[in-house]
Amino acid sequence: MTATQSAPAPTAASWPPGLPRSLDYPAVPVGSILRAAARRWGDRTAFIDHDVPLTYTELGRRAHAVAGWLADHGIGRGDVVAVHLPNCRQYPPLYYGILLAGATFSPTNPLLPAPDLAAQLTDARAKLVVTWDQVLPFVRGALAESPVETVVVTGEAHTLDFAARLSGLEDGELDLADLLAGDPTDRHLDADLDPAGDLAHLAYTGGTTGVSKGVELPHRTVVTNVLQSACWTSGSMPEVDEAGDVTIRQVGSPEEYPIRLGEGVMVNLTPWFHAMGAIGYLNGLVMGGTTTVIHMRFDPAKYVEDAVRHRVTSIGGAPPVFVALLQVPGIEDVDLSSVRGVASGAAPLPVPLIERLKQLLPNAVIGEGYGLTEVTMQATGNPSFRSGTRKPGSVGVPVFDTEISIRPLGGGDPLPAGERGEVCIRGPQVMRGYAHRPEATAEAIDADGWFHSGDVGILDEDGYLSIVDRTKDMLLYKGYNVFPRELEEHLFGVPGVAGAAVVGRPDEQAGELPVAYVVRKDDETGAALTAESVMAAVNDKVTPYKRLRDVVFIDAIPVSAAGKVLKRELAARERAAVEGTTG
Repeated sequence: MTATQSAPAPTAASWPPGLPRSLDYPAVPVGSILRAAARRWGDRTAFIDHDVPLTYTELGRRAHAVAGWLADHGIGRGDVVAVHLPNCRQYPPLYYGILLAGATFSPTNPLLPAPDLAAQLTDARAKLVVTWDQVLPFVRGALAESPVETVVVTGEAHTLDFAARLSGLEDGELDLADLLAGDPTDRHLDADLDPAGDLAHLAYTGGTTGVSKGVELPHRTVVTNVLQSACWTSGSMPEVDEAGDVTIRQVGSPEEYPIRLGEGVMVNLTPWFHAMGAIGYLNGLVMGGTTTVIHMRFDPAKYVEDAVRHRVTSIGGAPPVFVALLQVPGIEDVDLSSVRGVASGAAPLPVPLIERLKQLLPNAVIGEGYGLTEVTMQATGNPSFRSGTRKPGSVGVPVFDTEISIRPLGGGDPLPAGERGEVCIRGPQVMRGYAHRPEATAEAIDADGWFHSGDVGILDEDGYLSIVDRTKDMLLYKGYNVFPRELEEHLFGVPGVAGAAVVGRPDEQAGELPVAYVVRKDDETGAALTAESVMAAVNDKVTPYKRLRDVVFIDAIPVSAAGKVLKRELAARERAAVEGTTG
């Protein structure tokens, strides 16, 4: 069965009332989203960080200033600018400034170890990097191994005051204040871009071997998925304003969509270096005129405090966010009556958690969606309109112009409803391909345009998708991808380790904890190993979210007759142990 744009079965209200199955996507660059938003929302607050506001008008002016500075310093069409930052008030004008200059935005996790950062900057062929002052000493070590020519530095000082000057910069390192203080005139530097051909994003995602791959997303693809997502969640249609820039018009009724455009308020934790962050929680919120309260780090009590203080209309994030919020002391007595929507992504939301959220937020529509960096961000969503059918445990139905097909894991024709197989996706939001990796691209996208996700899912008779497994060994820790092979390679480098396999231990708060099964060598080095020493040896080499959380010593790693490690046996052991302690 292929879930396409045919009408859903009458047993489920899955499609936004009054909206067509297909949308018109204006052929404009991503900067058009900002131009329309600055014009439309004007003096409304776009972002708040450390209680310092940034209006839509000012966001536009600062973004054009950044674009002009980049152009004047030789950064433009075809050049890659890497952004190595946490969420902060200066991130949105920097992001749009890069795109308005005609350059390509390449986000990087600010917690990447120096060797991983160097590898990503090199693969992206980045010409300029913007980094955070607190990690600058580590970044300097990575830059010598990369093609980066220019380093721009920012920090919390700029969050509080765009004109602040940073101290401690070395020769050749530039202060972001210089970019933000430039001429705010819109020079239309992106006018000659080809939205279908020029890259807007070069976003990196891990592969099955743990090797990070660059996902190529042209302007047309990014604009398309922003519109798919924004129209789906708000009951809107794309349109162009009087200047020809792209925005949306809300056609859904207030009864079905109580959060109206230009009235939304939310606290955002989702990193803008992630697909869900850049598309849904940056571009989507800007397009919809939302006021976004930025939290760089997750402090559940502070989150609840700001949610009450700012009267947030929606809450979004990965399941661990909701687990932590429900554990805040006194949460049942807090006034969250303003919350009308809850959006979850990055990992499945457990059904018991959905029920607890319903009790806490009776006025809110609770929905999940599904996507990957390779499809820009979103492919499916549960209905956002109040009368829609939301099936707990499912990630909804394909959004506009999107098809989902369930195929046999070994390849073949689509499977019927109710049978599990690989989730394949086709639509205008599918990536162009992996940068510099034609073989990997051909493996991921077949001749008919279907992207093979590597996730295992089931489509029900109403076209709702449920994600039930992964064909890859990838783990999800707090919504972050963790690839066992990378950890296993580090483990095999530890003296005394004879064999190793990494699997996930189910955890209510984190999703899955990376756990290593280790076979000791039959010598002094093996005898000296402890769980603590093994974890220390590995965890010093990886990003914090990838760290091992436990080590289990075992006499032998189970393998098949063909010699393949039977990770399912180890995973089953972990599940049984957890169920035994919680049952």
